[in-house]
Amino acid sequence: MAAPLADRMRPETLDDIVGQQHLLSPGKALRNIIESGKIPNLIFYGPPGVGKTTVARIISRKTDMRLHRLNGTTASTSDIKAVVEELDTLAAVNGVLLYLDEIQYFNKKQQQTLLEHIENGRITLIASTTENPYFYVYSALLSRSTVFEFKPVSAVDIEIVVKRAFDFLEKENSLKIKADSEVISQIASSCGGDVRKAINAAELCALASKPDSEGVLHITLDTAEQISQRSAMRYDREGDEHYDILSAFQKSMRGSDPDAAIHYLGRLLAAGDLLSACRRLLVCACEDVGLAYPMIIPIVKAAVDTALQVGLPEARIPLADAVVLVSLAPKSNSAYNAINQAMADIEAGLAGPIPRHLQNMHYDGEDAVRKGQFYIYPHDFPNHWAPQQYLPDILRDRSYYKPGENKTEKSFKDYWDSIKNKKNNPKIWGKDG
Repeated sequence: MAAPLADRMRPETLDDIVGQQHLLSPGKALRNIIESGKIPNLIFYGPPGVGKTTVARIISRKTDMRLHRLNGTTASTSDIKAVVEELDTLAAVNGVLLYLDEIQYFNKKQQQTLLEHIENGRITLIASTTENPYFYVYSALLSRSTVFEFKPVSAVDIEIVVKRAFDFLEKENSLKIKADSEVISQIASSCGGDVRKAINAAELCALASKPDSEGVLHITLDTAEQISQRSAMRYDREGDEHYDILSAFQKSMRGSDPDAAIHYLGRLLAAGDLLSACRRLLVCACEDVGLAYPMIIPIVKAAVDTALQVGLPEARIPLADAVVLVSLAPKSNSAYNAINQAMADIEAGLAGPIPRHLQNMHYDGEDAVRKGQFYIYPHDFPNHWAPQQYLPDILRDRSYYKPGENKTEKSFKDYWDSIKNKKNNPKIWGKDG
């Protein structure tokens, strides 16, 4: 069985790698480290198909150490022990270079097994991961390594690789391949920055096409679109991309950019993640619009309920309505800030007994100095309000809620200032008013 095309045409030098110029162009730190031949422990972090394994293989050829390759998805503790046992043999007299792909799948104990030998320099580790290493790599191992982040490759750079792939297939199969510029552009732009995915798409396009009467394999745009129509989506519900899209989705709504918010909604729905889209939309309505437009909360809830009832693909319609509404609505996080500050006090132990007049008690103990509850019923007073302490004594001067600078909250503040006679009650809306 032939190896995948991406492996058959894997770059042999750093100059053949497309993208990652922030790491590999002349003068950059990682390139200088590689060219020095003195390799420290390295962790390569980034999405699939952007050159992490290729760079690791090029590094391995520049050392005289014994090379071992393990993959975190399949390797076990016994595989690690086998590497360690080789340290005392002639085969590893210059030490071992261990390339560990997908290190995030190694548990803490497996990673600890390597620690002693990395510490004394007998094993040099090059690890790669598609997940944030600061969350998935054991901290002691992380502190002994240098992390380099690999980025998705631009469509312009990937076009170079797609052309190389067609040239490689021509030579390998002794045939003529004709691929118009729009075909190459389609493949490059639809692979989501993943070079391997683009190469595989190019190979599939060739396999899906038939030679014409002159023996020329003409790859059409229609074929390229069929092969690559879903490949641009990079999405893992348990990975960084999931949280990145959700973060961008809410931040775009918070930032009042309906175009960007609709884009990220589309990416969530294209991945079939209806529930995450609904949840984040509800949170944003409450957190970021809040009291600036209180009626947005039941409106968005109705849109979410409708979306969940009709399901995809129709769910996109009520959700799009809600996303645009949230994006364009006035914003206020006053209630969000208030509850955060209140929770911070509670977690710090600032609670205290509930004032006696607010307790659900109808009698006093014998030790009560002053008998009676003395609760003031607000509805017995003009405007249904009377001055009364509600916070515990330890927090009596605390002010959590500060009205936002929006029409709705300003009207609330003006109303209550007139009712509560702020001059005689300086604590009503906080010390700053």
